[in-house]
Amino acid sequence: MKNTQNTEKQIILLTVSGEDRPGLTTSLMGILGQYGADILDIGQADLHQSLNLAIVFEMGAGEESAPVLKDLLMKSYELGLNIRFTPMTKDEYIQWANSRNIRRNIVTVLSRNLDAQQVHEVTRVIARYNLNIRTISRVTHRPFPDDNERKVCLELKVEGEIIDREALTREFLEISSRVGIDISFQEDDIYYRNRRLVCFDMDSTLIRTEVMDELARRAGSGDEVCAITESAMRGEIDFRESFTRRLSTLKGLPESVLEEVAESLPLTEGAERLISTLKRYGYKTAIISGGFSYFGEYLKKKLGIDYVFANELEIKDGHLTGGYVGDIVDGPRKADYLKTLAKIEGISTQQVVALGDGANDLPMLRIAGLGIAFQAKPTVKENASHAISSMGLDGVLYLLGYRDRHIEK
Repeated sequence: MKNTQNTEKQIILLTVSGEDRPGLTTSLMGILGQYGADILDIGQADLHQSLNLAIVFEMGAGEESAPVLKDLLMKSYELGLNIRFTPMTKDEYIQWANSRNIRRNIVTVLSRNLDAQQVHEVTRVIARYNLNIRTISRVTHRPFPDDNERKVCLELKVEGEIIDREALTREFLEISSRVGIDISFQEDDIYYRNRRLVCFDMDSTLIRTEVMDELARRAGSGDEVCAITESAMRGEIDFRESFTRRLSTLKGLPESVLEEVAESLPLTEGAERLISTLKRYGYKTAIISGGFSYFGEYLKKKLGIDYVFANELEIKDGHLTGGYVGDIVDGPRKADYLKTLAKIEGISTQQVVALGDGANDLPMLRIAGLGIAFQAKPTVKENASHAISSMGLDGVLYLLGYRDRHIEK
C-alpha cells in the first residue's frame, strides 16, 4: 500500500537488459505494484531475443524506496537480468520529459537488397541535421540468405526540429538516385496512419504500358504517336495538344480492338496486393487518368476500384472517330478530381494518397497528403515529395505504416 504520510517523492529510472523470454516484465511490474509505485514512463524493445526495458517510476523517498530496490535487485538476479537504478530530481525529470515532447518524423527506406553503406548514407544525413534516431525497425519479413525476391523496408523514427526540410528532402533524393534506394520522409502526425483514399494514375502506374501506344500500334500509327510523345517530353507541345494529335491517329480503329487491348493490359507488380489490402482495411480507391475511361472501367471491375475519372473516347458506327467526349483530363483537372473525391468522402486532402509517373500527375501529387512519384522520370521525382522506384506498387503499404504481418493475413 502507498504511504500517504510521506509526501516527499523519489523518481527513479530503472533500466533492464538481458535475454528476453515471457514473464520478465510482469515479474518486475509485480514488485513495483506491490510497493505502490507510480509509472511515469515505460519503454521496451526486443531485438534478437535481447531485452531492453526502461521504466521511470515515482514513490516515497528514503526508507520507503529501499525495500523495492532490494526486491528488484533480488528478482533481477533470479531472472538473470542486468539492472540499474538512476535517481532523478524533479527538475531533471521535467527537463527530460519536455525534451521528449518534440517533433517526430518517420524515415522509410525501401530497397530490394539493403547493405550497410546504404544505411550509413541515410543515417549520416539524419545526424547532420541534428536529428536523433529513437527506433529502427524492419517492417518486411526477414529474408533467407538465398532469397532472390527480397523486399527490404526499414522504418526509422527520428526526433528533433528541422530547420530546412526542403534541403533535407533534396539530400535524401540525391542519395536515393546515387545508391539505388527509396527514402520517404514524413511527419509523424495525425495523418500518417489516417489516410483514407488512394488515387492512381493508370498508364505506366497501375498498368505497365501506355494504352495510347497499344492502340496506335494496332492502328498503324505507332511511330507517329511516339514522335508526338517525344516532342511533348521535350516541352515543345503541351499535354492537351499532344493528346489530341495522338488521338486523331486512331481514327477508324474498330471498337472491338478496345476489348482486346483491355484483356491484355499488364498490371504493375504489387498492384493486386496493394489494392486488396487497401480494400480490407477500408480505404477507397480511384483511377484519375489522362488515359481512357474504357480501360479504367475495365480495371475498376477487375480490381474492385471505387471511382474512375478519365477521357472518354468518341465512337460512332463501331469505330473510333479520333476524337473525345467531354473535357480533357489534364494535370489541373486531375487535381480537381482529387479534391472533389476528398469532399465526397468527407476527408481532408491530407488523408489522400496519389500516385503517378508523369508531369501531368504533379498537380495531384502536390495537393495530396502523400504524393508519390512511382517509377517516374527524374524531373517528376525531383518535383514530388516522395518516390518509389526500387519495388512494386505494394511498397506504398510500407509508407502507410503497414508491416508484412498486417498485409498477409
